[in-house]
Amino acid sequence: MININNNVSGSISSIKGILDHSPSSSGTGAKASEVSGEKQKSDFSDTVNAVGKYLSKVDDLQQSSDMSIKDLLSGKNEDITSVVSAVAKADMSFKLLVGVRNKLIEAYKQTMNMPL
Repeated sequence: MININNNVSGSISSIKGILDHSPSSSGTGAKASEVSGEKQKSDFSDTVNAVGKYLSKVDDLQQSSDMSIKDLLSGKNEDITSVVSAVAKADMSFKLLVGVRNKLIEAYKQTMNMPL
């Protein structure tokens, strides 16, 4: 029997690590009006960089999953549990990415529909 919870916990902890390093959780307590324009620009660029890093991690997990499947089919690897684990990690991270994207699109639509 495969324990998916142990395999998925690594993905969740890496996602939490990315989210913890986001600029919005800096904990400085400064108000937006007190922060200079340059600081806000660097915060946004940090957020974009964090998203880019997460996208590359999701892509790496997808490619690793594909390679483990190919290795299993070609006979190079006979451990099916590692293949299932790699596929589960890739699937979970992709589903999380799609969920975050959907929430961002929903928030954008709600913002655009706000009356002025």
